[in-house]
Amino acid sequence: MKLTVVDQSPVQGLPNGVSPVAVTVDLARACDRLGFHRYWLAEHHNSVNFAGPCPEILISHIASVTERIRVGSGGVMLSHYSPYKIAEQFSMLETLYPGRIDLGIGRAPGGDELAAHALAYPARPGSGNYSEQAWLLQGLLHNTLPDDHPYKTLRVMPGQPAAPQTWMLASGSGSSSLAGQLGMNMTLALFISPDPAPPGVIAEYQQAWRDAGHPGHPEASIAVAALCADSREEAEYLAAPSVYWKVKAFRQGIREVVKAPDEALRLKAQLSPAEQDFFDAVLNSMVLGTEDECAETILRLARQYQSDEVGVVTVTHDYQHRLASYEKLASALL
Repeated sequence: MKLTVVDQSPVQGLPNGVSPVAVTVDLARACDRLGFHRYWLAEHHNSVNFAGPCPEILISHIASVTERIRVGSGGVMLSHYSPYKIAEQFSMLETLYPGRIDLGIGRAPGGDELAAHALAYPARPGSGNYSEQAWLLQGLLHNTLPDDHPYKTLRVMPGQPAAPQTWMLASGSGSSSLAGQLGMNMTLALFISPDPAPPGVIAEYQQAWRDAGHPGHPEASIAVAALCADSREEAEYLAAPSVYWKVKAFRQGIREVVKAPDEALRLKAQLSPAEQDFFDAVLNSMVLGTEDECAETILRLARQYQSDEVGVVTVTHDYQHRLASYEKLASALL
């Protein structure tokens, strides 16, 4: 089993004067020592909760202070950017840290409408075509653009450019099929919705890869929300802040600071019955419990989705609980 950390760089619950970026670096060093296979950094904009607007910069620093763990983006929100510029950035990263860089891309905005407008300025947001952008990015990195393409002669790097592993983040069959068509690896996010995509999505990805005639083997992973603690009850308690945040964000359209566990549970009681049901559904969709219970669930999901690699998203109000959760997972699975 290979485990990946998907770090959203949470902000809340830190002592005064402690930077969430410094905590991300500390966690990356710890996970390098613990034997995790990858460390992926998320991208969020105009957020009060997540301190990772530019994963490409954090990747470079984290790769410089770790020894063997692969470091990458989970992911770059490609719709905001020029594929050529992303190809240049990640080719440079792979040149600096050969064999250790992953470029994961996604189609979500990673922020609100105002942030999307500012990132696109002076153009209009949403004017790009994600499928075409992803195709162009892959073609630039691997020098596979058609001979008649106007960008065919563009240099990504002088000489022979180094290409990172490319991954597409998917939550359903649309992105997974596109990943297969383009010859990208694919990770299926099971942590976004309490009703995750079925295992057949990975089979669709693999079939799209084969139909496109790509060499090699289509590599797919899954990503889950997980929290390990000394008991199932403690894990549910520590997970309450992130679950309540999802209720507010997805059901009410309100993005507010992540609460402490006691406050999150107090506020849950004030939600409508339908929202409380959604809270419980999100909680039950997570991997929660002791290290043995979490390991058993992760192994079951890996078998169900036919994946030997699992990404883990863990958001707690307090950093020490998040670190302890990853330590327990490593102890049980690595």
